[in-house]
Amino acid sequence: MRYELLSGHTKCISEEIHANAMSVGKYSIVNPNEHHPLPASNKVTVRVTSPQGTAYHEADGVESGQFSLTAIETGDYVACFSAVDHQPETLLVIDFDWRTGIHTKDWSNVAKKSQVEMMEFEVKKLFETVTSIHDEMFYLRDREEEMHELNISTNSKMAWLSFLSLAVCLSVAGLQFWHLKTFFEKKKLI
Repeated sequence: MRYELLSGHTKCISEEIHANAMSVGKYSIVNPNEHHPLPASNKVTVRVTSPQGTAYHEADGVESGQFSLTAIETGDYVACFSAVDHQPETLLVIDFDWRTGIHTKDWSNVAKKSQVEMMEFEVKKLFETVTSIHDEMFYLRDREEEMHELNISTNSKMAWLSFLSLAVCLSVAGLQFWHLKTFFEKKKLI
């Protein structure tokens, strides 16, 4: 993906990564004048962090770079790009490629020229796809189980709240009845 970043500003991109999944990223500043080197103002600071804030990659004042990580926990991993503050403001175009899971492998380098090796390559690719789908299914099953437990917990709390509100209403009605009865007895209407 390509996006624009003004000097002195920060832009963050997040990616949900499952635990034990591999993730790789490459970034570079696009040179607006291909025949000239990049100006000194075209530098960025890059920081890649986990959902808990652990830094996996940090680079200051770079034109390009790459990172790779294996996720320890499931969650949103964030890559933040900060442009060096420069006057007048400079518009940087950043080319960013972030791949996760099965997409991290460059399958074209794995493939061989013979037919048998080509079939082996396809089988490996399919096996990786099936493994990825299998892991995703288990992740979704765990999430569904968590949601089911949350629904049961919420329903039981709502039932207790309903009983409590019914008890409060009945006790208030009883107090009103008792108050009115004593009031009318004092006035000798009953």
